[in-house]
Amino acid sequence: MRLIKRIKEHSFELQHVIILFIILLIFQIILIFLNKYSTSNLISNTMKLYRKDSAERIANLSTTSLELLLEQSLVNNNRSTIFRQDVVQAFNIILSQQMLQVNVDEMCILVRPYQKIYTIDDGDDLFSYFIEQKKPGLHIQTHEYAEKKYREIRNDMIKNEKIVSYLVQDKYFHIFVPFVIHGEYQGAVYLKITPDLTRIKRKISIVFQETNVIFTALILFGLLAMFYITSYTVEERDLTKELLFKEREFQLKKEIAHEKEAIFTQRIYHAHHKAEKIMGFIKEEIRNLTSENIVRFKSIVTKYSNFISRVIYDMKLFDSPIYTTRNTMFHSNINEILNFLVEHVFTRVYSGNSGCHFKLDFDENFPIVSINEYVIWETLEPLIQNSIDHNSEKEINILLKTRYYANEKRAEVIIQDDGKGIDEELLEKNEFGIKKLFLEYISSKKNSEQTSGYGCYIASEICTKKCGWQIDAENCKQGGCRMIITFTV
Repeated sequence: MRLIKRIKEHSFELQHVIILFIILLIFQIILIFLNKYSTSNLISNTMKLYRKDSAERIANLSTTSLELLLEQSLVNNNRSTIFRQDVVQAFNIILSQQMLQVNVDEMCILVRPYQKIYTIDDGDDLFSYFIEQKKPGLHIQTHEYAEKKYREIRNDMIKNEKIVSYLVQDKYFHIFVPFVIHGEYQGAVYLKITPDLTRIKRKISIVFQETNVIFTALILFGLLAMFYITSYTVEERDLTKELLFKEREFQLKKEIAHEKEAIFTQRIYHAHHKAEKIMGFIKEEIRNLTSENIVRFKSIVTKYSNFISRVIYDMKLFDSPIYTTRNTMFHSNINEILNFLVEHVFTRVYSGNSGCHFKLDFDENFPIVSINEYVIWETLEPLIQNSIDHNSEKEINILLKTRYYANEKRAEVIIQDDGKGIDEELLEKNEFGIKKLFLEYISSKKNSEQTSGYGCYIASEICTKKCGWQIDAENCKQGGCRMIITFTV
């Protein structure tokens, strides 16, 4: 009952399919008969054409080449070894038609000295027989069909000196060409040729094109009939799709607006968090301002202010122009940036008795980079903070190290701790080769909010997309983990 109901529901479409199938079946039967008749007639005619044109012409040209070469060799009195080698090589080239042309299967010269038929298909034997007047030797190979047929037609060929050809099984041509030297009949050149069907294929292709035009015309009329039948259905379908697309468009706009709002909220949260902390440092610097430390105050507060400006700039324009990040006007010293972060940011928050200890190991030859120093600050600060936040239950030693490998023109910035390390699950890569740790909203914090898991993601995005660097994370064998930023200079 269910099947009958579905057929009734879709009866309009089912009728269309049946009509189209019947039309195609009728046209296909007509096309088969047309092709069968035209192909049979075409092959028969083209085989006759091939016999008189291509096959006999190849045999005639090969025989003429041999005759001319032999006549020139007989006239030449030079019988040196070099002359013999050159002539034999020329004979072999002509006798190698089965290798020179794919449609030639067999070639030889038939002679009858001493009332016995010999077949010659080697240049050395040909030279010995015709030029040195020697009896055909042991190298002469037998061509059974050629010898048998030559016995039957030899007298007629001597009398008429005309090309004789046979078509066997509608596949092979056996051609005998009189071999005449200085006007005297010497034997016959035999070639077995498999027809080259290039012309046949071309003609068949033309026939198919003609029938395809007819077939296409018939299909066209059938489709026109189908068009009138289905036009109403198509109109209704298009109207339904249009309404569906409008509804889907409205839903997508709502989802995009929601995602933009969520991203903007995250930017505000992180900008507020960073700015609030730095503003506290500025207030502390103002409270401690004296006439003696005013120069130091200007330098530190300027860096604080510039960092807050950059954070706000990235908040309102996340996809900032590339020249605001990478530019030859920037000359940033990563060693100094790391030293400033430890001395004027993290040490202020985490004093000596907090259980967080920093060790600096900088390479003095580390190169200056053309990256905005506050973008570098935005990258390094959350990575260092990540080591502190995930190891708050124990004392932790954080190593900040820079290394430059001049031979490889490669630089590394390493942030390493001796804490509990990273969960192995977070070190697994997704289908794009990105470790889960650097994806958005991924965090190992307990009871993490939606805003958690954003620091490593932001650092990774800045490194790879803005700075053109590479970032990686791994666990250390002795415990803890390390973040490695790599770039070429």
